[in-house]
Amino acid sequence: MNSAQVKQYGVTPPVSVAGPTPEEVKMNDAMIEELRNQNSFENEAGVQKRLEVLATLQSLVQEFVYTVSRKKNMSEGMSRDAGGKLFTFGSYRLGVYGPGSDIDTLVVVPKHVTREDFFTVFDQLLRKRPELQKIQPVPGAFVPIIKTVFDGVDIDILCGRLDVPQVPLDLELKDNNLLRNIDETDLRALNGTRVTDLILQLVPQKTVFRHALRTIKLWAKRRAIYANMFGFPGGVAWAMLVARICQLYPNAVGSSIVSKFFLIYLRWKWPQPVLLQPIEDGPLQAKVWNPRVYIQDRQHKMPIITPAYPSMCATHNIGASTMSIILQEIKRASEIMEDIQSGKKGWNALFQKHDFFYKYKFYLTVIGGTRGTYEEHLKWSGLIESKLRLLVMKLEQTNGVTLAHPYVKPFMNTYICDDESQLFRMKEIYGTLEGEKFAKEHLKEPEITDVTDVKKIEEEVAKENKHMLHMMKLYVGLKLDLKGRDKKLDIQVPCSEFDMICRAWPDFDKEKDALSIRHVKIWNLPNDVYDEDEKRPVKKQKRKASDAEDGSHKKLKSEASESVASSVPSSSGATIPVAATSAAASST
Repeated sequence: MNSAQVKQYGVTPPVSVAGPTPEEVKMNDAMIEELRNQNSFENEAGVQKRLEVLATLQSLVQEFVYTVSRKKNMSEGMSRDAGGKLFTFGSYRLGVYGPGSDIDTLVVVPKHVTREDFFTVFDQLLRKRPELQKIQPVPGAFVPIIKTVFDGVDIDILCGRLDVPQVPLDLELKDNNLLRNIDETDLRALNGTRVTDLILQLVPQKTVFRHALRTIKLWAKRRAIYANMFGFPGGVAWAMLVARICQLYPNAVGSSIVSKFFLIYLRWKWPQPVLLQPIEDGPLQAKVWNPRVYIQDRQHKMPIITPAYPSMCATHNIGASTMSIILQEIKRASEIMEDIQSGKKGWNALFQKHDFFYKYKFYLTVIGGTRGTYEEHLKWSGLIESKLRLLVMKLEQTNGVTLAHPYVKPFMNTYICDDESQLFRMKEIYGTLEGEKFAKEHLKEPEITDVTDVKKIEEEVAKENKHMLHMMKLYVGLKLDLKGRDKKLDIQVPCSEFDMICRAWPDFDKEKDALSIRHVKIWNLPNDVYDEDEKRPVKKQKRKASDAEDGSHKKLKSEASESVASSVPSSSGATIPVAATSAAASST
């Protein structure tokens, strides 16, 4: 085909416009079959349920805007005409969602409706609905959000305000002029839908893109490298990475896109940005990603740039450690793909679960505790989660720490304690094997799911004069390279700074909320971080040299000889400070 006749997608010509071979078609069929085996596709009932939930939320959005309008003394007619529209973005709008996937939504409101209204009026409207099973407002997030479970569907809700008096149902967000006179927080919220729509416009074959993206998403989730909040690519970043490969191989099938994905990004010259189209300059006074102008943009390690104006970096959270982990996983996947292509392995090999809790000898456990309500705990724990990447950044800048690896999911527990002594004991040993044993023997642990009536449990506990303790733990794996005679590491400074950042949260209540950071060795990790069919790591022992020489087998010595000392202060001296302990660990 004449190169002049080839349509160019993206910022460069395609690498190849060849169609698939019979072998590649067969391999693609096998990939799709494995996706089905992995339960990657939603069934018809699930599809219908999502449509019903979105319709209900659209009605709530209009009620929200109407209510705020009336409160601000607008007439009945003007209040009705003010409108309000619910948009979707992310995996749902891209068409790559599956059972249990959340739906990313955006509430677009006119100029007289504020973000504060969203977190008060709209929040209360949601709470009045019988379908609401769980709600977690996170107003302090980089993009403020309300996380919910609504009629069995996880819904993340953002809010974006336009400088217009009305938001009709036929409004589209393509026009850049709609972005005039709004702040950066609103820009970030609104661009979710704009970016998703553009991604679909910029790929040659939508079906191929969707099959490849489903595969990459499943792989990234299984390998625990799918979480923007924790410093890994999020959904939109993975989508843009896949879309770029689709542009380079416009006629390839999904399996070929996946194979090329790992090959190309393993060799990518970071921080060269990944672009789906040239960065657009616009008439607005909006910051556009430009490393030549902005120092902050020059610091991005793996820049993946959104195509919608104003272009932003979707991976600004990636740090030195998480970048290293991502590249390690891409290399591993590339090797597995070679075996899949040669017939040595099946597609299921690509989706093998991560080995995070086997990988390091030492871990930091970041613990958040709340003596208040479960809802208050969700707010406090959500705040800690949103700040964890800052601790990781501070740790990786500490001498002796070569890598700080955050795990991408929190572990949550709620305990019912008979008295204060049980409560204080539990918070002292939470996150350890000892803590698990104590809880099993002495405490009641109600199972809290999306449909649990937590308020009812709280009322019953209060009537019995007992105490509820809500706990959350996050993990950071540490790879250390300790030098010097003592081989000690003190991480008091980064941990103390993280403590101060979290306590600066406006809603922090020292009488209820607490934070601590502790170290734990791999063989002391609690059982709940492992699946039932997984074996726990066993502490390795070796004999002392002197024992080996004289044949003695009585004394054994642990492998670990170096030590790391850290002193991490508790976040408060309140009723329920989850007191931090001195940490002593060894080099990996």
